[in-house]
Amino acid sequence: MAILISLWVSYSSASERPTIVLSSLNWAPYIGQDMPDKGYVYEVVKEAFARSGANVDVLFFPWARALHVARHGHVDGLFPEYYDKERKTEFIFSDPFPGGPVGFYKRRDRDIKFSSDPQKNLSKALQDLKEYKFGVVRGYINTKEFDDADYLKKEFDDADYLKKEESISDNVNLKRLYKDRVQLIFIDKYVAQYIIATRYPWYSLELEFMNPALEIKELYIVFSKKAKDYQKKLALFNSGLKQIKEDGTMEEIMSKHGF
Repeated sequence: MAILISLWVSYSSASERPTIVLSSLNWAPYIGQDMPDKGYVYEVVKEAFARSGANVDVLFFPWARALHVARHGHVDGLFPEYYDKERKTEFIFSDPFPGGPVGFYKRRDRDIKFSSDPQKNLSKALQDLKEYKFGVVRGYINTKEFDDADYLKKEFDDADYLKKEESISDNVNLKRLYKDRVQLIFIDKYVAQYIIATRYPWYSLELEFMNPALEIKELYIVFSKKAKDYQKKLALFNSGLKQIKEDGTMEEIMSKHGF
């Protein structure tokens, strides 16, 4: 924690520019310590703050830890995050920037299909998948209907609805899916494709995205309400983000990273 506190400063001695400290995770192809320029999302956040005259330091953790340090105000905020109104008790959301399609991955040899269009009635589509075991990442926001499904058992009078098992990362969930320890995992389609292509190319013969996607997600920085001057830091980011959207820099960064 001493490292976090030492990094969490209002101004950098070298440039007298405000420095914002954020927690994140390795979540390629969006952001990653070993990616070129640390990925599209990192570059967007860095450039947006730069346009507002601010520096940014990003600390990488497993997601649950990244959420924990932000929740308690040990850093200024957390990214990239999905929107969830329940997070608003602890955080304030930035303006959005582009994310990707989210849904389920499954094994190709399992004949699992949606019985109804999940984009029209996800609760009904999920109810018909209750026989399967789902892999999720601890601390992730997925979709409201899926995350609330544990509580829908009262509505459907089924104590087994839905069966979810937590892991620490998307990478672990893909491994568990490949070994058939879970039958479905919730994941961003682009994240799954990147992990498979770069780490487990043979998985592409066995695993596939289950169409259609449930949602196209936007991404946010969430600023901790326990952090000092969080509203000012939010304003800095939103101002810079607006500038890079309007002058085409956002599009250039996305294209550079293959989005």
